[in-house]
Amino acid sequence: QVQLVESGGGLVQAGGSLRLSCAASGLTFSNYVMGWFRQAPGKEREFVARITWNGGRTYYADSVKGRFTISRDNAKNTVYLQMNSPKPEDTANYYCAAGWRGSATVISYDYWGQGTQVTVSS
Repeated sequence: QVQLVESGGGLVQAGGSLRLSCAASGLTFSNYVMGWFRQAPGKEREFVARITWNGGRTYYADSVKGRFTISRDNAKNTVYLQMNSPKPEDTANYYCAAGWRGSATVISYDYWGQGTQVTVSS
């Protein structure tokens, strides 16, 4: 049974920093592209960042480029999202996802976590 469990969410001030973690189990973690998505109330789930199986390539949404960093530790079966200088518009529920051919689309991921809430105060 595949499980993805996010942690690290909470309340952060604009301009601060926060690190999200996602621990995976039940799958061969190093075989999967890992992604972070987010969903704000009344909005569609949107791509934030993704990282290839060995961490060699990373991709970001334009809205977070230069502020957020995705990384992974295959020995720990964990993917991270370092959020620097967050803005109030980054407030959302953040989800990690695993996909054999994960891209920037929701449908390209096979497994999802339950999400962790991030609230950025101004």
